Amino acid sequence: MSDTSQTKVTLLAGGVGGAKMAEGLAALPDVALSVIGNVADDDSFHGLWVSPDIDTLTYSLADVIDRQQGWGVADEGHRALETLKTLGADTWMSLGDRDFGLHIYRTQRRLKGDRPSDIARDVARAFGVGAEILLPTDDQVQTRVRTDAGWLSFQEYFVRERCAPDVRELSFDGITQAKPTSEALAAITSADLIVIAPSNPLVSIAPILGIPGIGEAVQSARAPKVAVSPFIAGKVVKGPADRMMAALGERADAVGVAQRYRDVVDALFIDHVDAALAPEIQSIGPTPICSAILMRDLKDKTRMAREIVDFHHDQVRKGAAA
Repeated sequence: MSDTSQTKVTLLAGGVGGAKMAEGLAALPDVALSVIGNVADDDSFHGLWVSPDIDTLTYSLADVIDRQQGWGVADEGHRALETLKTLGADTWMSLGDRDFGLHIYRTQRRLKGDRPSDIARDVARAFGVGAEILLPTDDQVQTRVRTDAGWLSFQEYFVRERCAPDVRELSFDGITQAKPTSEALAAITSADLIVIAPSNPLVSIAPILGIPGIGEAVQSARAPKVAVSPFIAGKVVKGPADRMMAALGERADAVGVAQRYRDVVDALFIDHVDAALAPEIQSIGPTPICSAILMRDLKDKTRMAREIVDFHHDQVRKGAAA
């Protein structure tokens, strides 16, 4: 529970980039953080339900993440996977032994009929995470990627194919029937500030905003909305967002992000190297704010988070003075 001195921040986030933003915000003592994570990357492997982005958020905020690769658990082994490979199983999805433990727990509870939101909450608490990790829906939504070879699940495209095929089309199976969770809607409507992390706009943020009721709640929320661009000089730090956006005919830079979020956010943080794009971004709608947006360590993450929260406070003061 936050006290009156804390700013209630709701973060929309994917995996690695989202986790960096979440860590920075969680490190601020004057922030009460709720994170709505992407579940459209979820899939079943070896009979177990795997939720990559939610787990990356949990592991990062619990400080047990493998920092070198940006996902999975530190000090990990792969003996279970080695056994599966010996038995002839398809093992292109790398899952560590400690990671398997979480997937077993999640699957057992799902089979008992427990709400995925309750499972995610209990896992986060067991790992000592102070922030609220929320699911946008308890229903199954899965990203599909159409390539020249046909449709792939997101993990097949991302992990097995290493993002190599050109993306021709994206779809989110089950999204039109999905219902938003009450927890996600409450976090949006009660927020003092809504932040969209520097996650992939196409496959991390779009599946969250596309769930019926979520995008509408964000747009109508009283809180200011701020996004952080995942692009620096037309390239992303990690992931396939630049190639995906270009392949789908969208601008793979901060302007493309502004176009994506033009009806959602009030301001867009961009890197100093993209300052020349500021007038074009302003013409699209969001107010561009130049900063050093690369988050290499906790110091960078905390500084970036502080800039975002301070920007919000400045806007509140200006509004009160007007």
